Amino acid sequence: MPKFAANLTMMFTEHEFLQRFAAAEKAGFKAVEFLFPYDFDAVDIADCLRHHQLENVLFNLPPGDWAAGERGIAALPGREAEFAQGVDRALEYALILGTKRLHMMAGIAPADVSPALLEKTYLHNLQYAAKKLSQHGITLLIEPINTRDMPGYFLNLQAQAHRLREQCGEPNVQVQMDFYHVQIAEGDLASKLKKYIHAVGHVQIAGVPGRNEPDDGEINYPYLFRLLDELGYVGWVGCEYRPRGITEHGLAWLHAAQSSI
Repeated sequence: MPKFAANLTMMFTEHEFLQRFAAAEKAGFKAVEFLFPYDFDAVDIADCLRHHQLENVLFNLPPGDWAAGERGIAALPGREAEFAQGVDRALEYALILGTKRLHMMAGIAPADVSPALLEKTYLHNLQYAAKKLSQHGITLLIEPINTRDMPGYFLNLQAQAHRLREQCGEPNVQVQMDFYHVQIAEGDLASKLKKYIHAVGHVQIAGVPGRNEPDDGEINYPYLFRLLDELGYVGWVGCEYRPRGITEHGLAWLHAAQSSI
């Protein structure tokens, strides 16, 4: 059975952020992920990880002005210097937290910029970040995101992500396969997982259509968990979902998965 990491941005929100590490440990998780750590001191987060014997498996590069609606800047021309500063900032945190995977958000495509220029900018920044992170043994992840949740996002489909990964040519670039986004954007989950498993660096889960616990909805997660095992996936599965109520009350799916090992 796969290894599950709690997403502390979306789970355990009954608690303040730094208290969520204790809640995750108590619930039986051995690892955590989160969107952004930058509102907190890296040393304080590292202390929480150490105290609760948790591994941080993933967080995102700085996304630009999140409050203003920006969702990454990697594909946005003219923001290259800001992007490079963001790589440095993320690297600072990753080295303190021991994080070995960072996700690069592409951004919302401006209507007045050509797709060719967006892609050229994206590839430039992808290569820059990958080379910088490779010096520290860190994998850079890119993730297609569905346009229902994030209208206008530059990167939407698995084939697109893997084409860009190949064009980049850096060996530490892999694709983050979030089954929630894949199901909404294109479906055919099992076939896509089989096709691309060699370059999948992280998996995330949530129920569809509501992005709640993975025990309800149109995705057969027990089947996909078995398939991940059959395909030899040894990475983490991030639980990036919004609990329907109190997080701890919705973990029956996790206990069932763990008991099937």
